[in-house]
Amino acid sequence: MEPRQRRPLRIAEVFLLVLALGGGIGGFAMVGLSIRGELPDQFWFRSMLLAVTALVAHVVLRLRAPWADQVILPAVVLLNGIGLSMIWRLEISDATGMAPADAAGNMQATLLGAIVAFALLWVLKDHRWLRRYTYTAMVVGLLLIALPLIPGVGQEINGARIWINVGGFSLQPAEFAKIAFAVFFAGYLVTNRDTLALAGPKVFGLQLPRLRDLGPILLVWAASLAVLVLQRDLGTSLLFFGLFVAMLYQATARSSWIVLGLTLFGAGALTAARLFPHVGARIDVWLHPFDASQYERDPGGSYQLVQGQFSMANGGLFGTGWGEGRPFQIPYAFSDFIYAALGEELGLTGLTAIVLLYLLVVQRGLKSALSVRDGFGKLLAGGLAFAMALQVFVVIGGITRIIPLTGLTLPFMAQGGSSLLANWIVIALLLRISDSARRPSDLPVRGQVSAGAPAAEPEPILVGSSGSDGGTPADVTPPAGSNLPRRRVTDRDPHGSPGDAAPTEHIGTDVPPEHRGGERS
Repeated sequence: MEPRQRRPLRIAEVFLLVLALGGGIGGFAMVGLSIRGELPDQFWFRSMLLAVTALVAHVVLRLRAPWADQVILPAVVLLNGIGLSMIWRLEISDATGMAPADAAGNMQATLLGAIVAFALLWVLKDHRWLRRYTYTAMVVGLLLIALPLIPGVGQEINGARIWINVGGFSLQPAEFAKIAFAVFFAGYLVTNRDTLALAGPKVFGLQLPRLRDLGPILLVWAASLAVLVLQRDLGTSLLFFGLFVAMLYQATARSSWIVLGLTLFGAGALTAARLFPHVGARIDVWLHPFDASQYERDPGGSYQLVQGQFSMANGGLFGTGWGEGRPFQIPYAFSDFIYAALGEELGLTGLTAIVLLYLLVVQRGLKSALSVRDGFGKLLAGGLAFAMALQVFVVIGGITRIIPLTGLTLPFMAQGGSSLLANWIVIALLLRISDSARRPSDLPVRGQVSAGAPAAEPEPILVGSSGSDGGTPADVTPPAGSNLPRRRVTDRDPHGSPGDAAPTEHIGTDVPPEHRGGERS
């Protein structure tokens, strides 16, 4: 009888999904009861859609990735539900500037993202298949970030040219480019990390790689600076460059990459602030938001940032409650500043819980990176998890004035179809890698005695290696009842070569332990 691992029932995921759905649907109901005194329109229909999406995702995981992490999906469902509740709350406020808020459209984008993500999870049985397309991913990523620069295709909104118009819908290609670049970096670095870490000169104590090894990575670095200069998007540029530096550090374990990366990006940002007015204006708004000249300037002033600060201050520790605040006074509260809107109605406690949910998803992604057995999976999971963490930091840091404001959106919460679709794909890849990381290995442990051998003739332990004729490899214990020749150490031919067809040694159980070779347990 061959022992088999029992497939997990994923009971913990079911329990957490129930809690996550309760949080999202409960917020949706509280908004309607607070503002209109009744449940929202289509409350049961939208709640059922969200519940069916979570149920289908759970079934797909149970069938195709039973060993995947059981916390990631519930955390994402809860974030998505809270975001939908706030967007709908802003939509029914009928305030000036909230007309673009569209909870139904964001719900459709959520469903589309979940369908694409779990279709990918169903089809992609092994994440290592993506390694075949390392350089294809690089080309795709470069094409995606170049699309907004094409006349007639790209759109400029609020001074940033990072959108394209496809069939009447606006898409942000950079959201998908980060996935392509993560695949490229993982495939390239897993092949060249030893060369990047060891070869090359030392300059001021920093180990620098050879130029020919760094060529493809320099190309992506130049592309990230082009995003900053030509598309006027500091956030996307920071996201690409941070992903680039983080995965280099992950592959080489050299802190010099972090120092070099931060130095290069800081120098580039300061130069851009002096040469390009739109970059300098973002920094002035960040440093002096309450100056009258900055507050009253239109466009590009600090009015949005200051309103977000006032809104979060009004929320206090526990918030005003769903539907009881005035977050609609913040421009673009349903997209760029949804975190500040949530801060007014959920308070500091709610904002802390949201950050902890993001940290939980990132931590689970990094844990999968540590546990998975192949180098490509380690780099890909680590890169995707770090990209999500950096995007959350860039958005929340801009709203809370830790760093200048950017054009990025908060994953799973802010209104935006491109962000939802891209981040659901990221979650699908993390779940696939976590399934590989947690799945029990089918390979036997070296030196392990196979079970099921007759008592009269115990199964020997294979020590040597087979020859080139395709025999049993050295790290595989021959199964019980095999016809491999049985030879003692004392019977070994002293003139034999390591390439003999038969295994070099078999150790019988009647040989004293002190005369046996190999490892001892």
